[in-house]
Amino acid sequence: MTQRASNRFRPQQRPDFASDESGSLVIFTLVLFILMAMMGGIAVDVMRSETTRVHIAQTLDRATLAAASLDQTLDPVDVMNDVFAKEGLSDKLESVSVQTGVNFKTVTGEASAVSENFFMDMIGIDEIAVTAGSVAEQRITNVEIALVLDISGSMVNTPSRIANLKIAAKDFIDVVLAKDTQNKISISIVPYNGQVNLGPELFGKFNAVNRAVPARAEHYCLDLPTSTYGSTSLSRTSAFPQAPFADAWSSTTKDVGWVGIQGPTVNGSGLYSNMWCQPGDENYVRVHSNNATLLKNQIQNMVAVGATSIDLGLKWGVTLLDPASRGIVSELVTSGNVQAHFSGRPGNYRDPETMKVIVLMTDGEHFTAERFNSDTVNDYRAGPSPVWRGNSDANLSIFHASLVNNSTTTTRCNSRPFWVPHLSAYHSRPWNGTAPSGSTCYSPTATYTGAVSQNWSQVWGVARTQWVAWQLFARGLATDASGLRNGIFDTWMANFRGLTSTGTMDDRLDQLCEATKLQGVLIYGIAFEAPANGVDVIQDCASAPSATYFFDANGLEIGTAFRLIASNISQLRLTQ
Repeated sequence: MTQRASNRFRPQQRPDFASDESGSLVIFTLVLFILMAMMGGIAVDVMRSETTRVHIAQTLDRATLAAASLDQTLDPVDVMNDVFAKEGLSDKLESVSVQTGVNFKTVTGEASAVSENFFMDMIGIDEIAVTAGSVAEQRITNVEIALVLDISGSMVNTPSRIANLKIAAKDFIDVVLAKDTQNKISISIVPYNGQVNLGPELFGKFNAVNRAVPARAEHYCLDLPTSTYGSTSLSRTSAFPQAPFADAWSSTTKDVGWVGIQGPTVNGSGLYSNMWCQPGDENYVRVHSNNATLLKNQIQNMVAVGATSIDLGLKWGVTLLDPASRGIVSELVTSGNVQAHFSGRPGNYRDPETMKVIVLMTDGEHFTAERFNSDTVNDYRAGPSPVWRGNSDANLSIFHASLVNNSTTTTRCNSRPFWVPHLSAYHSRPWNGTAPSGSTCYSPTATYTGAVSQNWSQVWGVARTQWVAWQLFARGLATDASGLRNGIFDTWMANFRGLTSTGTMDDRLDQLCEATKLQGVLIYGIAFEAPANGVDVIQDCASAPSATYFFDANGLEIGTAFRLIASNISQLRLTQ
C-alpha cells in the first residue's frame, strides 16, 4: 500500500523545449506558400508587362505602316499620334522620324510604357519598363512585271471568260501604274496559246532557222526544245526553228485551201482555227512598257484561239525578266520599240532595288504539243520535199516516185508521176501554169522551167498540213475515195508531226517554275475556271500555295485576283 501511494504522488517531468517537434510542418507549409505566392505574383507581373509591350508594338507597327504609305497625304507624325490616341496610348509614343525621297518614304517609331507591379514590389521592383521599335517603308523600286495570259480557244468557249480577263488585266495595269511618276515600273505582256507569237522585233533578236518562204508578215513563233526549260535564260545564238505558219494539227478537215491564199477566220480577226502559230499582231508579245494606253489596247485586242502550252508561255515571260535579255531590251530601245527610260532592264536577280513579278494565268491545262518531225533521215521541217510550186499561179504539184514505171524505157516515158491536185490530174512534169501535152515523155533527168522545187519549210509557208497530207499524198496515191485514202492521210500526218505529251509539258513547267523562284522572282498564279490539273500546275508554280500568291477564280473573281495582286506588289513591308 505504501508503494502505490508513492507512485500516485510522484511529480511528472516536463519535456525539453528544444527537442519539441510539434507544429514544425505547419511552419514549413507557410514558408512554401509564401514562396509560391511570390513566384506566381512575379509571373503575373511579367505577363502584364508583356501584354503591355505587345499592345504597344502592334500599335506602333500599324502606325508606321499607315504613316509610310506613299498614298498618305497627312503628315506622318500626325498619323502616328492619331493611331496611338485611338488606342489610348497617346503618352506612350516617344519619337517619330521620317525619311523621304523621290521614290520612297521610311517612317521609324519608338514607344515605351511602364507596367506597375503588384507583387514584385515586395522584393523592391516597383515597375517594369517596356519598349518597342518599328520601321515601315514603302519604296517604288524598279518593278518588272510579266503578264503571261492564256488566250487559247477555251477562253471563248465561255464568252465571258475572255471579256472578264480583259477587264481584270486592264484594271491591273491602271492600279499598278497609277502612282508611278518615276518610270520605275515596266510591264510586259505574253499572250500564249499553243504557241507564242513574238512579233517581228523580238523575233529578230533570236537565231531563227528554217524560216518559211514566202514569209508571213504576222508569223513570228519559235519552236523551243525541252532543254531550254531548265534555265531562266534563252540563248540568242542557238538555232531555234521558226514554227511553221501552217501547223494546224488539230483540224480534221482534209481539203481546206492554202493558208497563204484562203482559210477560215476567227472573230473576224483573220486568225485561223486550230492553228498553233496564229498570224496577226493582236497577240504579239509586248516588251517592257509603262504606256498604259498601249498596254490596255493590246489586252483589249487579244483574240482567243488555239491550243494551250502553259510551259511555253511562262518560258517567254521568264525570258523577258532574265538579265541575259538586257541586250535585247537595249537594242529595242535603240530601235524605238521600248521606251528609253527602260534601258538597262532587266535588272539583276536579287538586286535590292529590283522586284521581278510574273502573273501566270490559265483557264485550262496543257494540250499535247505538236511540232514537225525533224531528224537525220526525214526533216519535215526544212528538208527537201517532192513538192513543186508553179511560178505563174503558185499552184502546187508533187512528184511520187512510186508512180514511175522503170520496167522499160517506154513504160518510164509513159509514166505520169506528178500529181496536180487542183486539176485532179497526173502529168509528166510539175505544174508550171500550163498542162503538158499527152505525148510529153517523162524523163528523170529533165530540167523543168516555170516551176521550182520546194523544201518543206517553203511548203509550210503556203499550205496547211492537212491539205498536204490529203491533197498531195492521199489523193495522189489512191485514185478512189475508199478507206485507202484515209489510211494514207493518217500515215502522212504521223510522218509529219512529233508529239510532246502533257506529262512532259507539266514537268517542263514545274522545272521552269522552280528555277525561276530560286532566282527570287515572285510568281502569282491564277487558275481561271480551270480543270483540276490546270489548278494543280498553277498552284504548284506559284511562289506559295497561299491566298497571297495563288487564286482559284471563277467569273468576276478574276478581277478580284488581279486587284489583290496589284495591291500586294505595291504593299508596305516591315523591315524591322
